[in-house]
Amino acid sequence: MFRFLDALYPIVDADACADVVELGEAILAGGARLLQLRAKGATTRDLTVLARALRIRTQRAGARLIVNDRADVALLVGADGVHLGQDDLPPSAARALLGPAAIIGLSTHNLAQVDGALHAGGIDYLAFGPIFATHSKADAEPAVGLLGFGEARRRCPLPLVAIGGIGRATAAAVRRAGADAVAVIGAIAHAADASAATRELRAAVAGS
Repeated sequence: MFRFLDALYPIVDADACADVVELGEAILAGGARLLQLRAKGATTRDLTVLARALRIRTQRAGARLIVNDRADVALLVGADGVHLGQDDLPPSAARALLGPAAIIGLSTHNLAQVDGALHAGGIDYLAFGPIFATHSKADAEPAVGLLGFGEARRRCPLPLVAIGGIGRATAAAVRRAGADAVAVIGAIAHAADASAATRELRAAVAGS
């Protein structure tokens, strides 16, 4: 079964920072073993340029790169995998495109979506949330809280990522609720020192 190299899952979001590549470098310098690139408003050309730049840097750091939404871009740049939303390419189609070694994740926001994803198969991990209120997505679903995450944990045999409004103060509690990894956007992107924030969050999730 797929296993995360680290319990911290940083997402480099173009909407949350001025320079995606600079932020990615800082996160990797802080010890991250995995990055997800999210740039929902970018053109295919711009997304590919950003993904290639981050792929070079993740390879140098011995880290994995996951591309949000776009399996075609993940294939083009040789990323380690793709993270899909509910309205993206079906996981089975992404698997056919990327092959058996690719990491394929899927966002879920309620238990029905968790059950549907597990039934469909072809996925290495699920993300569930938002756990807390978040400003990283304008169309975010209602927060599920730790109790809601615990329900998803009980019915999901796959690795499960918690996402949404998580910071250093809450990361350990989310891990104790059963998260295999904790996805973070703003707690790093909005920090004065992204590398230091990454190190502190890695320590928080590792020590839970």
